[in-house]
Amino acid sequence: MAKQEEIYVGLDIGSFKISSVVGMVNEEGTLDVIGLGTSFTTGVRKGLVNEIEETVSGISESMEIAERMAGIQLDSATVNINGSHIGSMTSKGVVAVGKANQEVTYEDTIRVEEAAQAIQVPTNKEILHIIPRIYSVDGQEGVKDPVGMTGIRLEGEVQIIAVSQPAVKNLQKSVSQAGIAIEDIIAGPLAASKAVASKREKELGCVVLDIGASTTGIIVYEDEKPLYTSVLPIGAMHITNDIAIGLRTSIDVAEKVKIKYGTSLAKSVAEKEKIDLSEIDINEDGIIPRKHVAEIIEARLHEMFMLIKGELRKINRDGQLPGGAILTGGGAKLEDIDSVAKSILKLPCIIGKPHNLKGIVDKIYDPRFSTAVGLMLYQFEEAENSGGSKQVGVAINKIRKVFKTFLP
Repeated sequence: MAKQEEIYVGLDIGSFKISSVVGMVNEEGTLDVIGLGTSFTTGVRKGLVNEIEETVSGISESMEIAERMAGIQLDSATVNINGSHIGSMTSKGVVAVGKANQEVTYEDTIRVEEAAQAIQVPTNKEILHIIPRIYSVDGQEGVKDPVGMTGIRLEGEVQIIAVSQPAVKNLQKSVSQAGIAIEDIIAGPLAASKAVASKREKELGCVVLDIGASTTGIIVYEDEKPLYTSVLPIGAMHITNDIAIGLRTSIDVAEKVKIKYGTSLAKSVAEKEKIDLSEIDINEDGIIPRKHVAEIIEARLHEMFMLIKGELRKINRDGQLPGGAILTGGGAKLEDIDSVAKSILKLPCIIGKPHNLKGIVDKIYDPRFSTAVGLMLYQFEEAENSGGSKQVGVAINKIRKVFKTFLP
């Protein structure tokens, strides 16, 4: 049996499903995916836990399935947090270089990041992530790593991601009651981007859109670093609801129609194509044009991508990201959704899936598991950066969180 510190688990708690992905360090020092578990939950709404018992049950089921597949007991995981309460802001800090020879040290970068963190956040919010973006040494801008440079004045810009305190506490309570220790909490969009966006795309400037059941996470990268993060309270289930209303049928039938016959481009569907609802559910009758379903889907996607376009406009990146848009999450599996996104966002668009993994990749290479895989990768890389020990990485994260509680 593998030692526990060699195991990394990503636990994606979504509004429709809960996914667990288990990775084990191989002889090459990389991860093999050895376990995957999925359960369906009604305890999470728009990314927020609103029924703890239902959520606990879903977490337990997902982890148990992953345990059976991996053949090991799991007692900890890195989890995501989602919801429209997630927001980001940019802050800057300035310090004097500490050493007498005026050489910038790693300690100077820590001090400038601490200075940038001293901002006022709403009383019901807490800082989840503080991500260094760019530095300036004596007015020389655009410095990615100032360590070793010579100067007197060091400036640093950080991206701060803040979340709702009650949302964090309800999430922590649910995971704890399921018998799982939380190693770290990661914002959903950040986790999804870890699994699907390449270094090159982040460097050029790209946006990752994590389309879930009831939320769509947005994270914009530029110069390899996050520039903007937000979550919209709209997702794939809104399309299902529209289909149910349009066809005057149940949510379950509408979901099956969407999955089996749905497409995002109405013009790609011939007028003669029909859908016999009785083939989906014996209690249903009627034959409907498939084009009608496509029109419903396209209308809702148009609304969604216009909202995303508005988010990009806020930061002056509307149509200005050479790396394009990467669509992931379960909602990204809709046929031709990338074509609709391309026409509205005026950006190159692709469907993002986890990649460059080993193990049970036939199951993992799916947009639905991007966040869970990203969570697993995030904790693995944190441990690697901390000297290869998961315990050291977790300890450092705890120190960071303690520090954040003393911010104004």
